[in-house]
Amino acid sequence: MKYKSEIAANSPFNLDNTAAYANWRGKKLDAGNRALTSGFVEIFDPMNMRRSEIEAVLSRCRDTNIAFYSTAPVSDDSVLRANLRAMADRLELGRPEGHRSKGESSIVALTVSNRPSQRGFIPYTRKALNWHTDGYYNARDNTIRGFILHCVQDAQAGGVNQLLDNDIAYIRLRDENPNYITALMHPEAMTIPETFEEDGVLRPASVGPVFWVEGGHLIMRYTARKRSIEWRDDANTRAAVTFLQDLLIAGDPLVREAKLLPGQGVINNNALHNRTSFDPTETGNQSRRIMYRVRFNNRIGSND
Repeated sequence: MKYKSEIAANSPFNLDNTAAYANWRGKKLDAGNRALTSGFVEIFDPMNMRRSEIEAVLSRCRDTNIAFYSTAPVSDDSVLRANLRAMADRLELGRPEGHRSKGESSIVALTVSNRPSQRGFIPYTRKALNWHTDGYYNARDNTIRGFILHCVQDAQAGGVNQLLDNDIAYIRLRDENPNYITALMHPEAMTIPETFEEDGVLRPASVGPVFWVEGGHLIMRYTARKRSIEWRDDANTRAAVTFLQDLLIAGDPLVREAKLLPGQGVINNNALHNRTSFDPTETGNQSRRIMYRVRFNNRIGSND
């Protein structure tokens, strides 16, 4: 299945419609600035979210694609997993992705690990995670459009998450040079070469754009990795990639940052995100940090 953008004439993502873009841009920047001080959505009972709690999450995701939330910490693992799936159901996320490391309820536990299926993958180490969107290596028919990241136990030191609304990244690129958007929407802009997984299964090459539009929403697949990635050999593509990498390294003013504590999490439309390194004094496969992640092919409130 090929990537295809659906850009209407009246869309702000139509490079010829400068009026629609200016209107949308202003609203996005205003929402991004308000979000810097919006705090967490308090969720009293994840199994039975109140309508006001649901709307608070949906509203923030409509405005900025990101909603931080807070619940009471839960010690019973089966209850916690059920809570996360119940929240996802109320937010109309649908069936979770079938990730290779999924556990009960299709939830992946991100923690320091030496298991054969996780060994060597940075999410299962104490190392920093560079900027990316989840599933940037997935096939087109398994695009990740939303995920929940929930803190079971925080690290003793470090382990801070940063997130940036993909729409803001688009704005920065388009404001700098609209040709950057054209380049990054090319169907062969970014290639993740084929590779063998730890279990010997061949993961085919993933070729596609960085940005495309579906149902009026901007979708993004991106990684700042330097190895095992091929960018289209084009001057505008190279310049766009450099500009975006420099922007993320320098730090955009609308980046959201949080060291999540037990019971806290973030629900988002697969926003750009990273993670700082953590527990530098530990050795081997040692760290108390555990994050639960569940990913979806749908956006938050996909039927909203």
